[in-house]
Order: sequence, then C-alpha cells, then structure tokens
Amino acid sequence: MRRRTVLTRALAAGTAAVVGTDTAAAVPATRLEDVLFHLPSGEPAPLQTLATRTAAAREAFTAARYTRLGAALPSLLAAAEATRDAATGRARQQASAILARAYVLTAELAVKEHSDAAWVAADRALAAARASAMPVPIGEASRVLAITMRRSGRSAAAVRLLTHEAGSLDPAEARTGAVRTSLLLTAAYSAAAGRDRTTALALLDEAEEDVERRPDAPGGLFTVEATRAQVEGYRISVHNALGTPDEAVSVARGLNVNLMPTAERRARAWTDTARMWHALGDGTQAFAALHRVEQEASQEVRRPALRALTSNLLYGPTRLPGLREFAVRTGAVPA
Repeated sequence: MRRRTVLTRALAAGTAAVVGTDTAAAVPATRLEDVLFHLPSGEPAPLQTLATRTAAAREAFTAARYTRLGAALPSLLAAAEATRDAATGRARQQASAILARAYVLTAELAVKEHSDAAWVAADRALAAARASAMPVPIGEASRVLAITMRRSGRSAAAVRLLTHEAGSLDPAEARTGAVRTSLLLTAAYSAAAGRDRTTALALLDEAEEDVERRPDAPGGLFTVEATRAQVEGYRISVHNALGTPDEAVSVARGLNVNLMPTAERRARAWTDTARMWHALGDGTQAFAALHRVEQEASQEVRRPALRALTSNLLYGPTRLPGLREFAVRTGAVPA
C-alpha cells in the first residue's frame, strides 16, 4: 500500500550510411536529423518481413553496434511508414506498433549521441504506439520520450509521464507487469536527476517488489529488461544522480553484471560504476570500469559522455598507466 501511495503521489506531482566499421564512432547526430526530416521513399512490406527487420535493428542496438543500427534505420523507417499508411484495420494497428519500435530505436540512438533529434523520434514513436492501441509499445515509447524530457531538465514532468503509464498497466500480468517495472526504474532515475530522493528511492523499491513478484518473467521493454540485476544497476545510477555515490558502492560490489543479457545494458552498468568511482575520487577503479565498458561494447566508450569522462580522468590528479592510449583509441583526445 505504501508503494502504491508513492506512485499515486508521483502521478499528481508536478543515419543513411555506415560510418567506418562497427568499432568506429556511432552515427553523427546531424545524420540522425537528416534521417528524420528526409526519409527516403519506401514501399509497403509484409508485416512479418517488417517485424524481422525491426528485430534485427533491435539486436544491433542491444549489441551496441550503433553504426549498423544507424545504417539500417532510414530504409526501415521508410518501409514502416509506407506499410502503416497502406494498411487498414488490425493490420494498420500492427504496422503502427512496428513503426513505433523503429522510432524507439531511433530515439535511443539519438540519446546516445546527445542529439535533439531524440525529441522528434520519441514523439513519433508515441504517436505511432498510441495508434496501435497496444500497451507494450505505448510503454516503450513513453520511456524514450520521458528520457528526452529528463535530459532537457524536465525531470518532474518525465516522472509524471512514466508513473501515469506505469499506473495504467497490470502488475500481475507478466508482459505488462514487466513493462511497468521498467517504467518505474526510468521514473526513479528521472526523479533522482531532479534531486527528489524520496520519490526516486521509493520508485526503485516498488520496481524491486515488482521483480520479486515475477522472478521467472524477466521480460520488459523493447531495449530494457525487468530483472533484479537491472534494478541494482539503476540503483547505482540513482545514487550517482542524487550525488550520493558512496551509497552505491556496496551495490556495485554485489552486482553481477554478467546477469544482464545484452551488451548495451552491461556496458551501461559498467559506465555507471565508472561514474561512481570517479565521483568518489578513485581514478584507478573508474578507469578499470571504463575498460570493462570497452570490453563489452567498443562503441559505447566513443560516445560523447564517455569521452568526457575519459578526458576528466586523463587530466585529473592521478597518473594512470595506459589511460592516454585508451583516450586516443576511444577518441577522447586527438592522436
């Protein structure tokens, strides 16, 4: 009852070509904008073909192969738009759900590159998801829209959106319940970004309770799993955002990152661990965590946020063997 009260209170509170290889930097933000505003012409495709292509694009994202994803997006979005426009009835709803997921992936990639194109992609994702009338795509699209809101400084609004969508989902049903958990996790991080400690920790606890009720149903959103390991990963993120990284140390030490099923999520967990150690002034462990990010997903360490963290370590007070070579290799400093 206390967790549900927290949720209720939160409700009321106010790229057209491959760039290099898969180990190169992700698609530039400007190319994402070109993709969104200048889609190539596309022809309708069978729904199964479109679903298979979208699944392949999702696999590229979860494997952190962002250049491959960027190369696939233009034709995928064009075909999905054309298929949706040509369909009627149930087929149109199904095509809308696929289109929503294609735009979710576009928004995820834009967020990785700190591109404002994420706003456009997330808005289109939610519009398509609502047209599908399917709760899971709506939850997926709501999450990426909330992320763009949070990144623009609208953390409270992001929490309201996420908790509203979470509150509309049945926690007892395996699939929608897992989506609800994932929305609560993103809401917790959004609240932390707004320095609302009480709401952030309460939403984390509620998400953990959801996972405990469904230990054998680790599903979730299109790009995020709803598992105990994921909850613990978010707990590190939340404490980093709250400015209390010391409270995340025991969590990080007890987290088995290998339990996370995708390279993108494992890299994210190591990224948050690196940020935690950096905030605590331990450059050695922060650099070790960055090495783990690179091992999991080489393109992750070339993202703007990770290059900035690497640069901060390089010019920090501690001399770390191998750091300059790492910084050059990942593009944090020129060769």
